[in-house]
Parts: sequence; structure tokens; C-alpha cells
Amino acid sequence: MKDTYVLIMAGGVGSRFWPKSRNNFPKQFIDILGIGKSLLQLTHERFLNVCPKENIFILSNEQYSALIIDQLPDLPKENIISEPSRNNTAPCIAYASFKIKQLNAAANIVVAPSDHLILNEKVFLEKVEEALAFVEENDALVTLGISPTRPDTGYGYINYDKRDLNGVHKVLHFLEKPNLEKAQEFVTSGDYLWNAGIFVWSVNAILSALAKHSPTIFELFEKGNSCYNTADEQSFISVNYPLSDNISIDYAIMEKAENVFTIPGDFGWSDLGTWASLYEVIEKDEHNNVFSGNAVNLAETSNCMIQIPKDKVAVIKGLDNYIVVDDGKVLLIYPKAAEQEIKEVSRAIVAACGDEFA
Repeated sequence: MKDTYVLIMAGGVGSRFWPKSRNNFPKQFIDILGIGKSLLQLTHERFLNVCPKENIFILSNEQYSALIIDQLPDLPKENIISEPSRNNTAPCIAYASFKIKQLNAAANIVVAPSDHLILNEKVFLEKVEEALAFVEENDALVTLGISPTRPDTGYGYINYDKRDLNGVHKVLHFLEKPNLEKAQEFVTSGDYLWNAGIFVWSVNAILSALAKHSPTIFELFEKGNSCYNTADEQSFISVNYPLSDNISIDYAIMEKAENVFTIPGDFGWSDLGTWASLYEVIEKDEHNNVFSGNAVNLAETSNCMIQIPKDKVAVIKGLDNYIVVDDGKVLLIYPKAAEQEIKEVSRAIVAACGDEFA
């Protein structure tokens, strides 16, 4: 357990959850499930079962440091790894990996998003432990794959070898978000998993992969070896981090490396990427409505996702299959079937009304 470290990725803006998720208070910091805890807090609690709290690091943009301290007061402040610019996931994982290597050359690392839902934590933790045991003994990059329940076009897919090494499978290909026909083929074949963006590897394996497949990122952060975990770290990062390539870990490493493996899992996962995905996992009333707020009067309304402030009353009649979100400054009433348009709608509102609506 002492050699296990966790990197929780908490720098996203959750634009598809607009208007609830905004640049200054994105999805991972919101009690979006209505249970009194944010998604970040739930994720942090989950990983306390995997390693000591001092081995959990939060990777986020520097503008969210105060939010992280407020929501995780027991987290050591030095465990907040702040990015001075948004350069996607490969640079921040590289930065954190060099930092951890300085702390423990035998470290094994779990990388996980801060804003996903795990309904069956027992099974999830078992899969994480399986992955940690595998990378302890093998030069491998492991991703947890999700057994698909439907032909979803919103996820990337993992094509894997059905033969296994004690439940661990060789990854053959990563595939980007497919069209519906192709997604149906993937699900029917049984040879594909959803890519959840949950990774497990040793610190040496990921640094070797970066050196081989993304040498510019590796060399940039290698220059800071004498600075990490010292008073000089922040000044080095402030100057050099914005110079790094803007690229995801999937593109930089996972789609190129030959030593990539997957462990299939079914642990009630959702990336909570959209209002519809949140609707799917929350308890509904007798008319299949999901409501979060204080007082409501619904008539002839069904299959709706409704979130209003606790000090407001909603009176709604005649809606079916709609998203209704009131965050105090913005009221969104939009068909669930067209929610993929919300991201573009939010951009148009910002352009017309100002950055306070971003």
C-alpha cells in the first residue's frame, strides 16, 4: 500500500453540464447527485481504500486550488498539483510522474477522473487491486475497460484479445468515438470495451513510455528533476509547463505503446458526461422524472431531468423528455434528445452575454 499512489484528474470544466457546471465551479466540485458530497469528494473517499491519504494527489488547474482545499481540508496542500495552463492530460501526468518518482522510485500509480460515478465500489476496488498486482510484476500499462451495455457513440472503445493472463487482456486497438452502426457492431461482437480513462502502471513504465512515444514531453519535464518536491518546483513549472504539447495521454501514449493491457469490469460506471447520463443513474419518481430542489408542482410531465435551487418553486406542465436546470443566473429548458447541442449553445450565450456565463 505504501508504494501505491493515486492521481485524481480534476481540471476539466464539464461544459456539457452547463449551466450547472461553469468555468469557475465545474462539475467535479458540484454535489450533482444531491447527496451532500461533490464528485471530487466521493472519488477521494473511494481511493482512501487503496493507499494512504498522503499518497493521493489532485491534478487540476491552478484556478481551482482554493476549491480543492475547501472540499478536501485533510489533503496535504503539497498534494495539489496545479497546472498553470490547460494542456490536456499527457503533460500533467508526466509532471506528476516525475514528481512521484522523486518521492518513491518503486511507486505504482492509479490515474482516475474526479467526476465519474462508481456504483459498485467493492468490485471497482477489486479490479484496481488486480491491476496493481499485474503492474508490480510486469512492464505494463493497464486500463480498466467497461463492459458496454449499449451501442453508445459517446465513448471510445478498446478492442482486446479475449485470451487472458489471470483476467488481464492484451489491448489490440483503441478506437475513437464511432457512429451508431459501428458501435452496434462493437457491442454485438463482444470484443470491445468502453474506454473509461482509468489507468494503472508503475512510475517507471509510464516514464519509459513517455520517453519512447512522447519524447518532447519527457525531455521537458525531465529538466525539472532537481526541482521537484523543493521550493524551486513552482517556478520551474510556471515557466516550462505552458511549453508542453497539448495532447491527451490516449493519443500520446496509449494508442502507440505495445505493452497496453486491459481488465474488463462491470462496477456500475458512468462518466456522468451529460445530463442524460446523470438522469440514467438517479432514482426516478412514478413518472420517470428526476427532481432536485425543494418544492415542485408537476402535471402531465414525464421522463424529465429537473434541477432547481432549493429556494425556488417550480411549476411545470406538459413536458416530456426535457432537461430543466435553473442555476440562479441561467434557466435551461432543453429536449433531452438534443442535449448534444448544449455545449454549442453555451458558447453562443457566452459570446452574446459575456464570460460570466461560461
